[in-house]
Amino acid sequence: MADELYSDGIGEITVTGTIVRIDLVSLSPTERDSKGNPKPVFRQRIIMPIDAFANSVDVMDKALAGLVDAGAVRRAPEVTPLPGAATAPVEQPRNKKATPPENSSPNFN
Repeated sequence: MADELYSDGIGEITVTGTIVRIDLVSLSPTERDSKGNPKPVFRQRIIMPIDAFANSVDVMDKALAGLVDAGAVRRAPEVTPLPGAATAPVEQPRNKKATPPENSSPNFN
């Protein structure tokens, strides 16, 4: 049986030539950011050729589509600006905070 590794997400993806490095992170039990949330801490790195990375992205897109179809994950709606519309970001009200859905991942926001 192969070893397993848990990750809370991807911290960074770096492409150097034909090599892709994916840094996996997990939330620290002791380190906190300025808002008191656990800090993501580097845990492990995946290194692969760029073509293997491209194939992996395709596999993950298909897996995500299956999760969306099953209702396990909700995607934020894409907004297409109208022709000639201003492209400046819309400021959200400061007193209203968006609450992520239960069991949401920061990777899918």
